[in-house]
Amino acid sequence: MIQQQMGKIVTIVSPNAFLGAAGVGAYSVAKSAVLRLTESMASELKEFGITVNAVVPGTMDTPQNRQAMPNADPSKWVEPFAVADVILFLASYTARAVTGTAIPIYGKT
Repeated sequence: MIQQQMGKIVTIVSPNAFLGAAGVGAYSVAKSAVLRLTESMASELKEFGITVNAVVPGTMDTPQNRQAMPNADPSKWVEPFAVADVILFLASYTARAVTGTAIPIYGKT
């Protein structure tokens, strides 16, 4: 990417990157680290025309999540295609000036 003077990097983090909670300390630390790495890489690589951003999906509506949380209301969850749409935007020329940010995709929660 540096040689080409262009590129797009999109990381995926969790809302736990912003707020720790009981029982998920290590997970929150790991997701926070990915977010800080995203911000640092954005700063380091912008001079090379490389953007680095994060998407932050809430609970996604997947078969695995429906099975793991049978009493939850999946109508409020994020559709996987909605996350893909944001990633596609960040990977597009249209987002050429967007770097170092985290975009929440929380659905109807």
